[in-house]
Amino acid sequence: MLALKTTLPDIRRQLHTAASVEQAANLQRFFKTGPGQYGAGDVFLGIKVPPIRRLVPSGDEMALAEVCELLHSRYHEERLLALLILVRRFQRSEPPMQQKIFELYLRETRYINNWDLVDLSAPQIVGGWLLIRPRKLLDDLARSELLWERRIAVLATFTFIRHGQFDDTLRLCERLLNDPHDLMHKACGWMLREVGKREVVVLSAFLEQHALAMPRTMLRYAIERYPETQRQAWLRVKPAA
Repeated sequence: MLALKTTLPDIRRQLHTAASVEQAANLQRFFKTGPGQYGAGDVFLGIKVPPIRRLVPSGDEMALAEVCELLHSRYHEERLLALLILVRRFQRSEPPMQQKIFELYLRETRYINNWDLVDLSAPQIVGGWLLIRPRKLLDDLARSELLWERRIAVLATFTFIRHGQFDDTLRLCERLLNDPHDLMHKACGWMLREVGKREVVVLSAFLEQHALAMPRTMLRYAIERYPETQRQAWLRVKPAA
């Protein structure tokens, strides 16, 4: 187990101590870091998520500037640790600090540049801040040319879904029906599935209106929890290309 330290150099030293060349190679394949792929150029130390999570409390005393420095790292795992530290601090803070973290997050989206980084932070920070606030920002993010900002917009709505609020998810998924990237099809389908887990009638109404226009991946993800006969019926609406 990694011991807990409080300084940025100590945290980095422990991460590098836990690194694995073999695991790094596996992760770089898994996260599509080759030329032309969505994670092109990303560099991994080769550390699984549980050891990284064990280091998160060690960031409690770090200044935001230090966390930001960690977020600017070339190493994926250091950026992940920085985001998990921000999530923990956001969840344990009062609104003034939460706002600082939210604003920092939006300034640094170019470093939140893979799907795991988005998925483990956007619901808690962006969704958490906007839960009781206006949400126009999400539409702005959904129009971004940056794939990861579009994914942040959709994943932020996971928090709203958990509070029984579905309108933003449905609106954004409709807006993103023609998104060119498969990672967005998966994100939208996943959030639609989460809506259906809570209110299947709401999901079915969305499918009635949009199934024919939905990318097949989005549809397939959305209907995963339907009984097999219903799944096949929906898939026949949208034949494979």
